[in-house]
Amino acid sequence: MTATLAGYDPFDALGTVLGVYLALAALATLVGMPWQYTGGAAVMVIQIVGCVLTFLVGAALLALVYRTE
Repeated sequence: MTATLAGYDPFDALGTVLGVYLALAALATLVGMPWQYTGGAAVMVIQIVGCVLTFLVGAALLALVYRTE
């Protein structure tokens, strides 16, 4: 098994999985519209900003893993 994975960094796989998970979780939260159950525009804005920032963190992590030098 070690000969098969000799050229791979385990943090690449972890970064990829975590980045994809964060991006998909943010998109699923936006599609689920959780702000329809809260009262107030301020809470809605905070939830939308949080979802967008979560998506950006996931995308940045994927960009960090797959950047080329």
